[in-house]
Amino acid sequence: MGGTRVSMTDPAVGALDGLVNLRDLGGVPAEDGVLTRSGVVLRSDAPRNGDRAPEEHAWPPRVVLDLRDAAELNGVAHPLAAEAQVHQIELLAGIHSAEVNHPLPVLYELMLDKAAHKLVRVFRLALEADGPVLVHCAAGKDRTGVVSAMLLSAVGVRRDAIIADYVRTDRNMFRVLQRLEMAPALPPGVTEEDVRDLISTPVEAIEGVLSRFEEHEGAAAGWLAEHGVTEDELSRWRRRFLDETGAES
Repeated sequence: MGGTRVSMTDPAVGALDGLVNLRDLGGVPAEDGVLTRSGVVLRSDAPRNGDRAPEEHAWPPRVVLDLRDAAELNGVAHPLAAEAQVHQIELLAGIHSAEVNHPLPVLYELMLDKAAHKLVRVFRLALEADGPVLVHCAAGKDRTGVVSAMLLSAVGVRRDAIIADYVRTDRNMFRVLQRLEMAPALPPGVTEEDVRDLISTPVEAIEGVLSRFEEHEGAAAGWLAEHGVTEDELSRWRRRFLDETGAES
């Protein structure tokens, strides 16, 4: 689609002065009526300098897991570095680039194959955090989607609930691209809904990840165990991330 890029100083995009793809992974259903605990894991698009603090979440997070590659950062310090412990995990380094551009279902499975040790590191950093963890990449869609699916699946969250969380990003992608200064001006007759159709989160991509996890007993918990995570670590993650106060008796 042609057109000029949206100016970030345009008053029409004033709502872009904060994260637009931010959500808490709490309240997601696992087994036996158990829900994930709020305030443990947040997922989002990339924070920027000058962002307003989100009113609906405790802020700032204690730990930030930035999944972007160094080339995406242009040498700029993370906007939350003064307030949180920031870890950069280059999840796609050596997998995806301008020269090697994989379809999303392939890319997601390559993360499991080529970056398993990085995913284990993400899991352990989330486990050991002493407060809320923010996981993000650029858009909060692909890398963040795979990590979120892993963290949720590792505590037994239902497949349909993980997919539902993943596709929630669809409604936010137009504003994400505006924040990334990638969204073109819309030609007459073209709506934001039309744009969303082009940049949507394909269900089959995350389904492939979940199917890979489900090849193991315990889904992502079994996958993580195969890559060196201990049963003690998995148990501690369940205690940290699951809120059993509302479990069925």
